[in-house]
Amino acid sequence: MARSTVQELQRRLAALEAENSALRGGIPAVTPAPTPGPVESRRRSRGWGRTFSATVLIVLGTLVAPLALVAAWGNVQLTDTDRFVASYAGLATDPAVQAAVTDQVVEAIDGQVDIPALTTDVIDGVIELGTGPAATRALELLKGPAAQGLQSLVATVVERFVESEAFANVWASALRISHSQVVSALQNDPDAAIALGSDGTIGIQLAPIIEAAKEVLVDQGVEFAASIPTVDRTITVAQVDSLPTVQLAYQLVVAAGLWLPWVAILLLAAGVLAARRRSVALITAALSLGLVMVIVLAGLAAGRIFFDAAMRTNGIPVDAGGTIYEQVVGAMRDTAVAVLVLALVTAVVGWFAGPFEVPRRLRAAAKAGAAALRATLERRGLSTGRVGAWLHSRRTLLRVAITLVGAAVVLLVRPLSTSLILWTLAFALLAVLILELVERPPSAEEDDQDDAPTHEAEKPPADDEIGRASPVVAGAPGDPAVPAVSAVPAVPAGETLP
Repeated sequence: MARSTVQELQRRLAALEAENSALRGGIPAVTPAPTPGPVESRRRSRGWGRTFSATVLIVLGTLVAPLALVAAWGNVQLTDTDRFVASYAGLATDPAVQAAVTDQVVEAIDGQVDIPALTTDVIDGVIELGTGPAATRALELLKGPAAQGLQSLVATVVERFVESEAFANVWASALRISHSQVVSALQNDPDAAIALGSDGTIGIQLAPIIEAAKEVLVDQGVEFAASIPTVDRTITVAQVDSLPTVQLAYQLVVAAGLWLPWVAILLLAAGVLAARRRSVALITAALSLGLVMVIVLAGLAAGRIFFDAAMRTNGIPVDAGGTIYEQVVGAMRDTAVAVLVLALVTAVVGWFAGPFEVPRRLRAAAKAGAAALRATLERRGLSTGRVGAWLHSRRTLLRVAITLVGAAVVLLVRPLSTSLILWTLAFALLAVLILELVERPPSAEEDDQDDAPTHEAEKPPADDEIGRASPVVAGAPGDPAVPAVSAVPAVPAGETLP
């Protein structure tokens, strides 16, 4: 430590001697370029270290953010049956989904009941009772149309039922059963109604819908519908090859959905706090997060192509598959859009609050406007008095409190939406503007009254006393005094230094 101090003193002494020589020679002084000492080298090294650490943390937080988005969405969809049913119950009113369900139910009924054989048996029974040749030929010709008419009747009744309000309740019940059973199977529940194993299919159960359709057919006079057995059939929406792998993935998604969002937030916040220029780091982190969300939205749009192809292989029409995909990724897409808006808002706020020239002028203009309005109101007798003075004395604490409340709303209220972010920003800005208006900075007269009288010993020295000051020049704060080799005695007008 003593060695570095000596080197610093030698450097300053050389600079002062150069200045004296320049003054004597009448030429401008050229100060030698300072050589970095050990202290400055250590500071520069620490600065690069902080910049590198901040960059790594922000990059990690940006990469974790899309994983956290998907994991949080998966956690909600896989664990919360009520949220799952609420998300997909609206599919029951979509015409494309209704048509797909109608086709699947009619196909399931045709697979369980051989309607052509049933009508043939009925007509043959009538012929055996004894009919003439003409009647027999007529009845034989009616076998095909009768079967087709009966099939058409079944399809019409099922279609009307699927389009009715009662179907929405049955659909919600089917969703609840399917989700509960899939979750139970993924959690290795021994009491699960079904077990994912043999074919590894995951889908929407049609059994409750077919049972309701049977009741409607019987009510419509189609008595043979009562003989339709219980049909355990699903609309397949996914196919897995290994149940243990899916169960492990389920557990990972549930855990990641709880922790990854907070990990991403902490990494980004740590990167901003570790940076030397935090305003620039905040803007960079926000814009990086926004760019990642744009990539996520593009990926969701491209995923529609692959989903349609997968649904087509399972016999689901393209229109219905598109509706299902929109319902599946809708919540995740809305969250990605909300995070994108949050990132852009954070970047703008960080820029406006930063030490840049344009934001400083804007802030000064806003303060000047608030001061002018406050002065106008005070001239008309409207003043906040002591309350305004107290608010001004704690203005920093109050602004930090507003910021923390807004951040808490965005971080803790779910689901996160664009409207929530914009309303939170609007209320925060309104609170800051109101605070700027009602706070009452002390006037110049109040400042003069608050200042204590200057003591005799504390008066600044006169000009002639400055000339007789001790020839010692103070160094940098904390450094010992340095002999004033650059002090130049007063020279009468017209004379030069020897």
